[in-house]
Amino acid sequence: MRGAPIPVQVKAYVTGKVVDIMPEHGVVIESTVAFIQGIFGIGSEAYGPIAVACQTPDEILRAEHIKPEMSGCVIIGGARMTNEAIAKAVEIGAAAVISGGIDDQDLKNILGYDLGVAITGTENIGPSLIITEGFGDIAMAERTHRLLCSHVGHAASVNGATQIRAGVMRPEIVIPLDQTHSSDTIDEGVVEGILEPGVTVRLIRDPYFGRIGQVATLPSEPQVLGSGSKARVLTVTCENGEEILVPRANVEIIAD
Repeated sequence: MRGAPIPVQVKAYVTGKVVDIMPEHGVVIESTVAFIQGIFGIGSEAYGPIAVACQTPDEILRAEHIKPEMSGCVIIGGARMTNEAIAKAVEIGAAAVISGGIDDQDLKNILGYDLGVAITGTENIGPSLIITEGFGDIAMAERTHRLLCSHVGHAASVNGATQIRAGVMRPEIVIPLDQTHSSDTIDEGVVEGILEPGVTVRLIRDPYFGRIGQVATLPSEPQVLGSGSKARVLTVTCENGEEILVPRANVEIIAD
């Protein structure tokens, strides 16, 4: 048996213009935004103005960086966020904390349990946490840090929900842009998602996990990897100038 449906009101998540109404279901909202995906996160949807705690992407986010005036804000760190910094963010009532990395033991201490391989997003520790690069003492990508810092004071929507199995879902930061960034200023001729020389990519497998570089070459023939298996590969020139050979499946494109 099924009873009559009960209407549920939810927040729109982002500001924008309603372009379509789905009767008795919801609406479609259109908005021009700056969109950043992280590697891992916990916590659900959160909202607040952006506040910068770390001025450089390689600076570790410590408790002293978290100020009382950051209450209700989306706090931007740099490299690893420490357990003490997260505790301070919880204490002041921050909306979210974003940084390059986190220590696995710190995450366990925060949650009170080991996180299994499943979907996150239902944790209730206070602020949502988003890791942009990976586990460990990893600096946030310079371009990511620069983009976030360029919108200090602007309202942002974040969602820490992550699923790393089938149906991959990444944590995200969405920053609605003002009217000067209307769709009229976007080049509709740009095609994203094509793997070609010069494209910026992030490596998503060990031993180079989290590193960012540009595609140098795309050999057409499969090559034998260190494991003995054959795969299509590419060479990536990293930010430090090092050139490495990796399977094509081990990279993701970072859109400009």
